[in-house]
Amino acid sequence: MDHEADAYRTDLMTITRYVLNEQSRNPEARGDLTILLSHIVLGCKFVASAVNKAGLAKLIGLAGETNVQGEEQKKLDVLSNEVFIKALVSSGRTCVLVSEEDEEATFVEPALRGKYCVCFDPLDGSSNIDCGVSIGTIFGIYMIKDKENVTLEDVLQPGKNMVAAGYCMYGSSCTLVLSTGNGVNGFTLDPSLGEFILTHPDIKIPKKGKIYSVNEGNAKNWDDPTAKFVEKCKFPKDGSSPKSLRYIGSMVADVHRTLLYGGVFLYPADKKSPNGKLRVLYEVFPMSFLMEQAGGQSFTGKERALDLVPTKIHERSPIFLGSYEDVEEIKVLYAQQEK
Repeated sequence: MDHEADAYRTDLMTITRYVLNEQSRNPEARGDLTILLSHIVLGCKFVASAVNKAGLAKLIGLAGETNVQGEEQKKLDVLSNEVFIKALVSSGRTCVLVSEEDEEATFVEPALRGKYCVCFDPLDGSSNIDCGVSIGTIFGIYMIKDKENVTLEDVLQPGKNMVAAGYCMYGSSCTLVLSTGNGVNGFTLDPSLGEFILTHPDIKIPKKGKIYSVNEGNAKNWDDPTAKFVEKCKFPKDGSSPKSLRYIGSMVADVHRTLLYGGVFLYPADKKSPNGKLRVLYEVFPMSFLMEQAGGQSFTGKERALDLVPTKIHERSPIFLGSYEDVEEIKVLYAQQEK
């Protein structure tokens, strides 16, 4: 790639231009989703800026301690949550919000209501901030039938009903990966322009990967199919090379690598967490939606992840997602156990 020539390109596909192009493909679209996405993008830019200052903020008392004026400062995950709630409510396009940080769902006041529900994790992996590991925001968007009479039941839809999903990763660069149901695209924040630029068009996950990603510290509590699959990754009996283990412990970073390089990300149920650990509405569903849109698949150990119907907003589920053939192997092992 000619980086010098790239630096002077003037035909940049920004995320705003991309979303407007998608809107023009649907003559019936009224621009509501475009406006909502632009507010999410603004929230991501704000959080990216705050994350970049996190180390410095700690030095000058802006990370949850009391500052010199005696004012209590907000921790980054609480700040991120407030940023997204305010951005989403002020868009005028949402009627109910579900956040990882809030026990209850937030119902938007009637005057500001729109037809969308957004489920999000404002700062996934926030315990990794101090050691510089990539963290991120994950979101999924649904349409609500009747914005005037919205209830919690309207939020508890299967993941296959999503109209859009994505994540923003705050790491060595700030990358936003988005799908509106028409493939997956990745955008990188250009700090000099303050714009997300299309850098990863039409992401397709390889059919089979060479990497598996799992917390092996939980191995003694795994069920049989998970243990067999990981054993197969390490000691393949067909003469192929063993898979490499890569586990960051930040879902956004692990899934991002899986999406680009192929392989499989596992967070199975085990004796300690019989329902798995990752939350359905704002972790499992958005990531599963992106994986399927990129040609991979996602499985809970019992069914396709996007077919799951949650019964509460913070419900958890086991998850296996990634390259199509790798997840297929896991499905075979679970089918054998059923017999």
